[in-house]
Amino acid sequence: MNKRIERDSMGEMPVPEAALYGAQTARAIENFPISQQRFPRSFLRALGRIKVAAARVNHRLAGLSEAKAAGIEARALEVAEGQHDDQFVLDIFQTGSGTSTNMNANEVIAHLANVHPNDDVNRSQSSNDVIPAALHLAALDAITERLLPAMQTLALSLDDKAAEFHEVLKIGRTHLQDAVPMRLGQEFSGYARQVELSGERIVAAMKGLYELPIGGTAIGTGLNTPAGFAEEMIKELSAITGQALLLAKNPFEAQAARDAVVFVSGALRNYAVSLTKIANDLRWLGSGPRCGLGEIVIPAVQPGSSIMPGKVNPVIAESVLMVCAQVVGHDAAIAWCGASGNFEINVTMPLLAANLLDSIELLAAASTNFESRMVRGIEANKTRATDLVEQSLAMVTALVPAIGYDRAAAIAKHAASTGETVRAVAMREAGLDAETLRRLLDPTTQTDPHSKGTTP
Repeated sequence: MNKRIERDSMGEMPVPEAALYGAQTARAIENFPISQQRFPRSFLRALGRIKVAAARVNHRLAGLSEAKAAGIEARALEVAEGQHDDQFVLDIFQTGSGTSTNMNANEVIAHLANVHPNDDVNRSQSSNDVIPAALHLAALDAITERLLPAMQTLALSLDDKAAEFHEVLKIGRTHLQDAVPMRLGQEFSGYARQVELSGERIVAAMKGLYELPIGGTAIGTGLNTPAGFAEEMIKELSAITGQALLLAKNPFEAQAARDAVVFVSGALRNYAVSLTKIANDLRWLGSGPRCGLGEIVIPAVQPGSSIMPGKVNPVIAESVLMVCAQVVGHDAAIAWCGASGNFEINVTMPLLAANLLDSIELLAAASTNFESRMVRGIEANKTRATDLVEQSLAMVTALVPAIGYDRAAAIAKHAASTGETVRAVAMREAGLDAETLRRLLDPTTQTDPHSKGTTP
């Protein structure tokens, strides 16, 4: 491979002839041969947008010439749009401030615009305020553009199933044991609300992401920036991104700590926990098809076994479970990283960024796939669900107000020992007339005991 010689403050460094980056990026390539993990597209878009905004503000306030500003803006926009992603070659596991990736961007833009990477592209900036600002911008965009719409679609689909399944009676379960009757639609309405509430929690947690530390440079004091730089950057970035961004109320907190990211990750973990519950419930409800619960029929999307012909597995739900496990793992790493800083800087920002953005993208993709390939196609096995209701010993619960707990328990035990239904035993032993017994053991009224009718 042909090389050219580039120079930085440490001296000469060979760089691939075709590379748009320079000496500092080349050094980082040698220093961090750790993994094949790279910053995602959402982060590079945010980083490019920051450089666009900085070029504009530096021209107005910091003496950057019109020609240089125009050149930097044009090339930074290309970075934001993904035209030079192949030039962002650095490992996630690098300098904890993300300086190497900030310089990667500075060098690519400088090479294309024929300006200096530090004096011009990085003017009025530091990696210490640029990298966390880029992380916040990338996370805001990914959540608002990808995750929240996917969650809303999933919640609506579950809600549609709740309405579709309203007339389907089934047995409820607690502790994996039979409980009292309910409607399949009621169960699905709970899933829909879980997703809805998870979205609300994520939105609430996002509040801290709107505050950017941009303009604080090295440690939050704003050294080497012109007066008004931070405020103008917020205005420019708000216009570029369409987000209602805010200048950090305290730049020292905003640069020294990554608490806002930790908080958002916790909300993502909460959604992963909710999705795990939903996906596992649907796997159980569709288990069988003949020797399990079998109360719902899950769409068949691929053969389930290399040895058992005709077997179909709930593979979409299983993929969701793996995504959720990954997100919980990411959250643990993010929590650890959030605690890993000293004094005025966190020193794990690349991993924070990679894990948070990966969690967002994974949850968005999994939610979309879950909705389209599984939830939307679920059907109720009404006959099976109804049969299980009649067989349940928990039906005796409705007799307690009329005959007392102890007599009801005796009826249940008798039914369990003989294999009869609660209804059959109660007709002989409850001492209730047929109409009263019919009314009390009507599973439809048990699903909504305080209503004269039934409502979805």
